[in-house]
Amino acid sequence: MPSFVNRSVSVEDRTSAVVRQSVPLLPQPRFWLLWAVALAAAVLALGFSVQLVAGLTTSELGVDQELSLHHVGALTTLAMALNFLFAPAAGVCIVLVIGLYLFLVRRTFVRAFMFVLFACSGWVASAAFKLIVDRHRPDPAVLFDPLSPETGSNSFPSGHVSFAVALVFALYFLVRGSRWAAVTAWAGAGLAVVVAWSRVYIGVHYPSDVVASFLATSAAVIVLAGLWNLYAPRVLERFPGRAGSEETSSEATASNAHGS
Repeated sequence: MPSFVNRSVSVEDRTSAVVRQSVPLLPQPRFWLLWAVALAAAVLALGFSVQLVAGLTTSELGVDQELSLHHVGALTTLAMALNFLFAPAAGVCIVLVIGLYLFLVRRTFVRAFMFVLFACSGWVASAAFKLIVDRHRPDPAVLFDPLSPETGSNSFPSGHVSFAVALVFALYFLVRGSRWAAVTAWAGAGLAVVVAWSRVYIGVHYPSDVVASFLATSAAVIVLAGLWNLYAPRVLERFPGRAGSEETSSEATASNAHGS
């Protein structure tokens, strides 16, 4: 009887270990909620400042006009490629392809869900602040060479840049702890900066729009990471069958070996 009880506890411990392993805990700053609020407040302060303080938008428009005067063939090709790749339609395809690969090929439901959740957070944050700030895009009529004329009151912040930043966070969370983590972080940061440059180069955003995208998306990711660490393991404990199949298979193999 004692050996039976010990074995039951051991199996229980192994099940809990599977749950812990299949729900990665994400990095988060201390006082994460305060950090998120501070970043969101900074976005709003920046957004209302450029709307209300006379001369700020005119100064920023000068940057767009200066870049519009010096378009170069190779840079224009790069900017327009990024304009397509990080647009909502292409972005959704990117997220779906990676998410389905993780779910169907790697058979890791939790990581697939985590990736999709964080990759989409940039769009949500961007849309929320766009509605609040309601800033008009640069007027393409005053640009020397408008590459992709866009109008409307959805300039602040940039949805393209917000998606790029969120995608980098999501990819980094997938490979964190592996040899690819540092490469992903640095390459992703560089990519996000290049996407930000491209939006001003094309003339569809002001510099403050792309700066705000980094702050807004970081705020959203910090909130999501905090909530994920608090609730994801608890939720998964109720559905242990949802644990990643790789971890589950290894634990089952170990259990069978002990049993035999």
